[in-house]
Amino acid sequence: MFNKLIAAVLPFHRRLLCASSPAALTGARRLLGSMEPAAVRCVAGEPKMTISFRVDGSQKQMQREQDEPLGKVLSRIACTLAKGKTKAKKAKKNAGQQQQAAAAGGSPEPAVVKLYVDGNEVQGTVLNVEAWRDGAVLQLGDVRYSVRRNEPTFTTAELPVSLLAGFPVCPKLDVEFGQLDHCDFTWYKGKNPNSSAEAAGEENAQDVPWTEVGRTRVYVPSNRDIGCRLKLRCTPKDGGGRGGRPEELLSAGGVEAGPGACTFDERHAYTAKETAWPSLRAVSYNILADVYAQTELSKTVLYPYCAPYALQLDYRQNLIKKELAGYHADVICLQEVDKGIFLDSLTPALDAFGLDGVFKVKEKQHEGLATFYRRTRFKLLSSHDITLSEALTSDPVHAELLESVSANDALKDKIVKRSTALQVSVLEDLHQAGRKVCVANTHLYWHPQGGNVRLVQMAVALRHLSLVMGAVAPGAPLVFCGDFNSSPSSGVLQLVTEATLTRQHADWSSSQPQEGDSPSSLLAMDLISPFPPLLSACGPLAYTNYVGGFQGCLDYIFIQPQSMRVEQVIPMPAHHLVTTYTALPSVAHPSDHIALVCDLRWDP
Repeated sequence: MFNKLIAAVLPFHRRLLCASSPAALTGARRLLGSMEPAAVRCVAGEPKMTISFRVDGSQKQMQREQDEPLGKVLSRIACTLAKGKTKAKKAKKNAGQQQQAAAAGGSPEPAVVKLYVDGNEVQGTVLNVEAWRDGAVLQLGDVRYSVRRNEPTFTTAELPVSLLAGFPVCPKLDVEFGQLDHCDFTWYKGKNPNSSAEAAGEENAQDVPWTEVGRTRVYVPSNRDIGCRLKLRCTPKDGGGRGGRPEELLSAGGVEAGPGACTFDERHAYTAKETAWPSLRAVSYNILADVYAQTELSKTVLYPYCAPYALQLDYRQNLIKKELAGYHADVICLQEVDKGIFLDSLTPALDAFGLDGVFKVKEKQHEGLATFYRRTRFKLLSSHDITLSEALTSDPVHAELLESVSANDALKDKIVKRSTALQVSVLEDLHQAGRKVCVANTHLYWHPQGGNVRLVQMAVALRHLSLVMGAVAPGAPLVFCGDFNSSPSSGVLQLVTEATLTRQHADWSSSQPQEGDSPSSLLAMDLISPFPPLLSACGPLAYTNYVGGFQGCLDYIFIQPQSMRVEQVIPMPAHHLVTTYTALPSVAHPSDHIALVCDLRWDP
């Protein structure tokens, strides 16, 4: 290994770092294995590098320029060590002893600090970027450290707060210079003999008798684990046999009992396996953003029947992750996704189950749209996300529609103030190069009397989709998912499924009675979809949203019947399960909406 490193150095450095004999290299490897590590992070394109090591129980870290001569950083380390020794001695001496020491000769001499490669000292004129080689040896006085340059390292390592029996525990992990798929994981459970020790947390973690319970990235606690805390020991690796320092994560609390039967458990019987190419499984789901679930309105008016703890984010995340993982979907479109939840919860969880995701935040709000896709089936070619109001007012392709809308100041103002977004992802089929699919995801305006707003939003969305597909994915099929906040009899559904809408439709005057529009401000126009009639893949449903004051179908997955056909629609939960706790959300269901799940046949 060291011979290869030396061969890569510039000719000037070859004269400085001489090769060693095979016997010497074998001895060096044994020596490095017993040394403390000195971690060096040095990335091309970044001006600075980081050096960190442990001295006398204290972690030292320093940032230095990559193009700085080695001699300067070694001198800095020597001075830092000398200052540390001086402080330690002063702390042990009384005032008289300090005076005696000062009179006798002042501060101690700097420690010997050197860097070696293959047993040869590196000259101080060599630049840091070349000097700090993987496998080099740093000498600090009588102590030696093995230099580990850009070793696999966890930059984030956390366990979720809430742990429920029967629900997957997905750690949040980010690794640098490594790959999560190649990391090692070992799970343990432990329960202290007395509650006070258990409550003491990490300070008494060593006193807990830990039992190994798993060796996979995700662990699903059983009922036997209730009351136990979990510990995860994870070692970062890069896939080439190179590993970094392991991390140990300890759960904040113990595993709690789950809610029992959930609304989605029976549905998982239909999705126990992934689909076989060329079929694909699509999911559309409004997961109820935490920013809405935690409002006083939600707790007292919208969902007064829901147990307060079941509205808490930590609890609902357990249900959401288990439900989504059990669908084994190829494409998942989510609405009302909190930005923090996408980054901290959904992404690490679904990554562990083989899906990558992209996010589109709604302007002025902290929630948005998320689209996930199975990375063994697809790769993301491009994203074409828009905010519908901005597209209407700024994109020339909507000029005619904008002119018509501008005749109604009240309606235009209402539309412009909306932050409704459209997420558009063009995916390529990994089984057949050049074969693409366009996945669209949206969440239209929510107000019950906002049918005219939704009509304009849908007109903008369809035109944008048509242009994107014509430019980057001609001939590709469309899968259009979302919470459209539109009933089967709405103008939006007519425009999508019949491709036309007349100015006589009642939705054009939907806002006037409730929101105070004058008769002269009403807008009505004929709309034509740029697509042939689309098909609602899950067919007519009694409801996809079930709350105390409303039950109706608002969510859809639209496809082009010319290029895709429906193979299977996963049955909705039985009505008695939906109403077990009066309505949704509940302790057995994380959202006020129900996920749509269907298998689509996409023939080559």
